[in-house]
Amino acid sequence: MTDIATRVYSHNWKIDPIVRSVIDTDFYKLLMAQSIFRRHRDTNVKFSLINRSTRVPLADIIDEAELREQLDHIRTLKLSRGESTWLRGNTFYGERYMFSSDFVAWLEEFQFPAYQLERKGDQYELTFEGSWVEATMWEIPALAVIMELYSRSVLKNMGKFELQVLYAQGMTRVWEKIRRLKALDGVRIADFGTRRRHGFLWQDWCVQAMMEGLGEKFVGTSNCLIALRREVEAIGTNAHELPMVYAATAHGDAALAAAPYAVFEDWQKDYAGNLLIILPDTYGSQGFFDNAPDWLAGWTGVRVDSGNPIEAGEMVIEWWKSRGQHPREKLMIFSDGLDVDVIETLHGHFKDRVNLAFGWGTLLTNDFRGLAPDGGLDPFSLVCKVVSANGNSTVKLSDNPNKAMGDPAEIARYKRVFGVGEQEAADVVV
Repeated sequence: MTDIATRVYSHNWKIDPIVRSVIDTDFYKLLMAQSIFRRHRDTNVKFSLINRSTRVPLADIIDEAELREQLDHIRTLKLSRGESTWLRGNTFYGERYMFSSDFVAWLEEFQFPAYQLERKGDQYELTFEGSWVEATMWEIPALAVIMELYSRSVLKNMGKFELQVLYAQGMTRVWEKIRRLKALDGVRIADFGTRRRHGFLWQDWCVQAMMEGLGEKFVGTSNCLIALRREVEAIGTNAHELPMVYAATAHGDAALAAAPYAVFEDWQKDYAGNLLIILPDTYGSQGFFDNAPDWLAGWTGVRVDSGNPIEAGEMVIEWWKSRGQHPREKLMIFSDGLDVDVIETLHGHFKDRVNLAFGWGTLLTNDFRGLAPDGGLDPFSLVCKVVSANGNSTVKLSDNPNKAMGDPAEIARYKRVFGVGEQEAADVVV
């Protein structure tokens, strides 16, 4: 097993680049990219880094030359022969040929497009603009680079023994969480921690710890490279990006209201089984379910990613019942800001009523809270979102207004079209 503290102390970035493969990304990104490749190659989008935790002055902490060096390195990456073989021949979600030969052929030739980086005050403006299927590939690597450069800046002045103690404490914290989760009967947990991880080596260690500590209760990782190397399941479905672009390119209010459902009409043409997971909260979950077509109720499950999770879970159960579905036969995935306490609470509340799964993210792969001086390694909320499509501003409302984004006039229009009223605000930690 890698001695992470020693590697961090003496690392050479050419040995330890932050992003080391085209598939050092989340599985849902490849699934979405394939759907975009098939239908929306002419759509142009813009992605932008958004630091929700403005108290963290990223441009004062991360050296611009180092950031450019890492981003430029990503632009040199190409899919390896072994990675291509894995995508072409591996079984994902029980299906042998998940990725079509034409999409993998495109991915074999793919290289990351240009980026735009500018300092604005104490923050960076980092954007990626171009063809949707190319620009979307930047989201996960960009976040991983920023988060790990941030971590490295905090760690660079620590000595060997200080680093050994830090990582020993971090490992002990993760292992104690795993021990608590192991006690939950029938729990199923996946690693969703690529985007805001402490570092690649640390995420890889966390996955190995979950494999040993949880056994069959650990169902896989969202990170494709780690899934390949550790021979575990690659886990993921779809994200808010799809309805955001579909909505931004819709013409008129009627088309806008139909856009979230058009996403899933296309998705079911490409995927089946446990990949038929509804993400309802982009423009408010209640309105989504109130207006959802009956065929959506037959899908495998729902992912809850914002708002009060117990209230949201109850809403989903009532919707299933109202559409003649049996919740015990359905899958409910929780993925919003999870940590062990929340997982225990949700498991206790829903375990005998639905099939439960948890996507555990930042507080698995980046929980060093209180372990560095002045909270230097405490996690913060950083995202990379699509902000425009074919020149139109994108909007996300969420079930938590603190996660909303977009042009204020467009936000008001979307709230009107989707019937979003008063919402309960909650702090966004990660």
